[in-house]
Amino acid sequence: MSTENKAFSNKPDYSVDSSTPVETAEELISFDKKMGGVSINKRTYKIFRFISKFLAGPYSPKPDQSNVIVENRKDIEKGVLIVHPEEKKAKGALFIIHGGGYVVGNYMDNLGYACDTARQLGATVISPGHGLGPEEPFPAGINDLHATWHWIQKKAASMDIDPTKIVVGGISAGGGIAAGLVQKLHDEGGIQPAAQLLIYPMLDDRVAANRELDELSHSVWNNHSSNVFGWSSYLGQDPGGEVQPYSVPGRRQDLKGLPPTWIGVGTADLFLDEDREYAKRLEDSGVDVSYVEVAGGIHAFDGAQTQMGIDFVELQREFVNKYIK
Repeated sequence: MSTENKAFSNKPDYSVDSSTPVETAEELISFDKKMGGVSINKRTYKIFRFISKFLAGPYSPKPDQSNVIVENRKDIEKGVLIVHPEEKKAKGALFIIHGGGYVVGNYMDNLGYACDTARQLGATVISPGHGLGPEEPFPAGINDLHATWHWIQKKAASMDIDPTKIVVGGISAGGGIAAGLVQKLHDEGGIQPAAQLLIYPMLDDRVAANRELDELSHSVWNNHSSNVFGWSSYLGQDPGGEVQPYSVPGRRQDLKGLPPTWIGVGTADLFLDEDREYAKRLEDSGVDVSYVEVAGGIHAFDGAQTQMGIDFVELQREFVNKYIK
């Protein structure tokens, strides 16, 4: 880990876990207050969709699109954002899936991240759309992403991308569905992702079934309303029961043969325990794992654009860069 940020560690701090009240890092307090009232749940998810679709563009800061070429391919599956660098440095690409608890968000949410990453790494960044619950429960979303992956494999040469050097990643729920997609691709055989990038991923529905976590006020994404609704919507059933393969990647028993993995999460994030556990199980299965734990980091803390968030994203890009050259 190249960053010297003292809040970052490659080893878990087992003095805290998902059931422990953790103080928000000082530099994130103003962001935490701003985001504290945000709660995606059964009552609010349609409001968030409306804001994302009709209001976010005009009122949000405009991403820096200098030195990149942006394509919005609405004709491919549920839509695909493709950002090419004007100065190409890498042979591969990053396939990055948006977050939103499996119920909100769209592929254009990653525009800023994609432009900055494409420009910095000199690599194409692809952000695919996918079906969302509760209207389109599993396996709709992962099937959309699976089809887009194979479309990219067919078109890789025409986009000047080495199909063997594509990193699959995702943010929050996007990290969860990315992990499920990587498992599915592994079992099918064929060209595999070069690595996987899991950014505070939503991996295990059994957390949503744990009522002991309901009383804790995890910022941005809580257990009692957000997590329960997100998993119920995605699975089409209450969390914690029998599940289909690839729907809940944290429950998969055999993790051998999966690609090198980066997992990053904050200690104040509801997903702390499930992310730690997945990282440990991957490592125990012989997978090369880069784990980053951020003291006092709340869910989606990198959206604050503090030094902590900047360093967190920089570590992601360093990891991706190793596998796309």
